[in-house]
Amino acid sequence: MSSLRRSLESYYGDPEREAAMDEFYARFVRPGDVVFDIGAHVGDRTGSFRRLGARVVAVEPQQLCVRAIRRIYAGEDDVVVVEAACGADEGSVRLHVNSRNPTVTTASSHFLQAAHGAGGWEDEVWDATVEVAGTTLDALISRHGTPTFVKIDVEGFEEAVLAGLSRPLPALSFEFTTIERAVARRCVARLTALGFDAFNIAFGDDMALAFGEWMSATELAERLRSLPHEVNSGDVYCVAPTPG
Repeated sequence: MSSLRRSLESYYGDPEREAAMDEFYARFVRPGDVVFDIGAHVGDRTGSFRRLGARVVAVEPQQLCVRAIRRIYAGEDDVVVVEAACGADEGSVRLHVNSRNPTVTTASSHFLQAAHGAGGWEDEVWDATVEVAGTTLDALISRHGTPTFVKIDVEGFEEAVLAGLSRPLPALSFEFTTIERAVARRCVARLTALGFDAFNIAFGDDMALAFGEWMSATELAERLRSLPHEVNSGDVYCVAPTPG
């Protein structure tokens, strides 16, 4: 567990951070909801969703992270841990492992190419590969029910995750990076085709939407295009029209 110590120390034990996270996610998550945490890492978002009263399906392919989540949420009947990588199809997935910094382990070879030599990524090394089980959002929905909210944080593999979704959902978020803006644009196009029509951004680990009004896919694409490289990463939040 030593390689996860930095994540565990950063993501747990800070009541102010947890309160800010809960306040932020409360706009998407209500008691009794089903929520998917795709790329759960050590489960800090899972913790927030549980505090908000949701039943959480935490999907994570790294064995060490899975062990940490299961230990942290032992005895929690409303936390289901799925040891798998989420993608376009069920079946084996190859992970590129960053042993020193497991939070950026990825199933995307394109992400590794984009990170190579990029500012802010110079010290990251992916030093091993491992085959893991794969699943899809559609398969998870069939087994666990339709989620009210899905959080996706999979280091450049977001497009593949969304390819495995064939139905609209109330709300969803996915991580973007400034080294792979084209991936984010394709994700937005996919989500628009699924019926999502309003978008916003949270930068870095901020628990706040950056813009006061939700925007169209076209407006979002322009925002992403104009971001300075130093922003590095953030999350795109997407909502679908309320039925009726």
